Amino acid sequence: MIRAARKKYLTISVLLPSVILAGCAQTPLGPTVMVMPGPGKSFDAFQTDQAGCKAYAADQVKGQADLANQQAVGAAVLTTVLGAGLGAAAGGFSGVAGQGAGLGAASGGLVGAAVGAQSSSMAQMGIQQQYDNAFSQCMYSKNDNVPGFAPRLAEAPSPGPVAAGPSPVLVRHVQTELIRLNYLNDTADGAMGPKTSAAIRDFERSHGIAVDGSPSSMLLAKLQSTPTGVGSSTTALAPKGWVTPVMAPSNSDATAPGTPPAGGAPPAAGSVPPTKTE
Repeated sequence: MIRAARKKYLTISVLLPSVILAGCAQTPLGPTVMVMPGPGKSFDAFQTDQAGCKAYAADQVKGQADLANQQAVGAAVLTTVLGAGLGAAAGGFSGVAGQGAGLGAASGGLVGAAVGAQSSSMAQMGIQQQYDNAFSQCMYSKNDNVPGFAPRLAEAPSPGPVAAGPSPVLVRHVQTELIRLNYLNDTADGAMGPKTSAAIRDFERSHGIAVDGSPSSMLLAKLQSTPTGVGSSTTALAPKGWVTPVMAPSNSDATAPGTPPAGGAPPAAGSVPPTKTE
């Protein structure tokens, strides 16, 4: 009887790992999430992304399946041993310790198999979830469409260097000269604004300079060399194409033919003076 119980115990101990490993955890063969190609991406490029991301996801869960299976087998064996011990102890009181050990081992094996299978199943779910997360992250980083994540926008090119504005010191000096020459009715604050730009353009037009409305060292030199009252804003602001009209002489300025102007030289010798008529 004892020999039969031991044989039964050994048989269960040998078969138990095989029963558990039949439903053991394993590294996922692929993701369970559906990822679609990103905007404008060809299917060949999408397949390349998939292959690379599957390898990346498998590397993230590497070794976890083996560890889960070892833990499941250990839990089942421990449960079997404990069951055999409890069965033997219970059988000792009734005088059939060997039979109790066999029954305890069988019961413990069944419980251990159930515990091991449940442990492997839970581990498999956790491994698959980690695999899917790693796969989704990888595909999202490659601009593919992943469920639950908004499509990535194309990155806008970085703006080029912003051109620096004119120096406030230069602007202040230009404003000072424009005020002196009556082109600008404002304060010299060093800030380049529309009034300063308009005053610069007026000065440039009145002095035959290329009109751009921008301060510069050459413009400042021209302003500083212009005397006060020369090229005032009145002239500068005259309508475009303005021509000063030629005034006709008045009657008082007219003189008779042959009469020399006042204070002029006398008639040349041999000339005939005009005859005065009544």
